[in-house]
Order: sequence, then C-alpha cells, then structure tokens
Amino acid sequence: MSSGPPGADFAPRPYRARMSTYWWLQRWRHLKFMLRELSSVAVGYFIVITLLQIRALVQGPEAYAAFQDCLQAPLLLALHAAAFLFVVFHTITWFNVTPRAIVLRVGGKRLPDLAVIAPNYAAWVVISGLVAWFILRG
Repeated sequence: MSSGPPGADFAPRPYRARMSTYWWLQRWRHLKFMLRELSSVAVGYFIVITLLQIRALVQGPEAYAAFQDCLQAPLLLALHAAAFLFVVFHTITWFNVTPRAIVLRVGGKRLPDLAVIAPNYAAWVVISGLVAWFILRG
C-alpha cells in the first residue's frame, strides 16, 4: 500500500525533454557564453602568475631571475599565449555585454549601446598604450 493520496501512483509526471551534454555546441551564442565562462580560468591564471611574480620580487633579485627563467619555458609560453587570447576574448565579450548590465539614462531616455561600450574600449586602448609606453621606453 502506498502512503500517499489515492491515485498518486498513477498521477501524470511532467514531461522533461532529454538534453544532450553538449547542448552548448549547437548555437554560437551558447558556445560564446561557455567560452566566456571558461575564460575566467585564464583570468585567474594570470592573477596567480602575478602574485607569484610579486613574491619572487620580494624574495630578491636571484629569486626573481629564476622565476623569470621558469616562465620562459616553451610549454609555459604556449600556455601564456592561449591564456592571453582567452583574456582578450573575456574582455571583449564583457565590454559588449555592459549595456545589458548597466542601463544608463539621460533625460529619461536610455543611452544607445555604443555610448556605453565605446568608453570601455577607449579606456582599454589608452591604458594599454600607457603600459606599452612605460615598458618599451627603456
């Protein structure tokens, strides 16, 4: 005997369509979303590398030189290149989604998406230029 109400054993169950494990490969939007989520691992990787670099710098010139030599291994250079591409992808996709996250209104009207996105790209170019100038000047 069942402990539920009479007829509960025969009650219809909601239909749940089976979904493939690889559902996100079927549309570019979904693949882009998954890649953006995965790219956060590359961001974390660069944070860890930066913290390790600061630690080596604090430990002295010998430790820093050894750390820099370690970073120049071919396998790590390939990993850095792949992580860099993921970080650039991460940045571009987040800049493009900014107007959906931040709705700016001026005079009661919503600003166009380009007015929200463009300052992000402009700041990125200016800051990248300043960093390149500091690094390349000597």
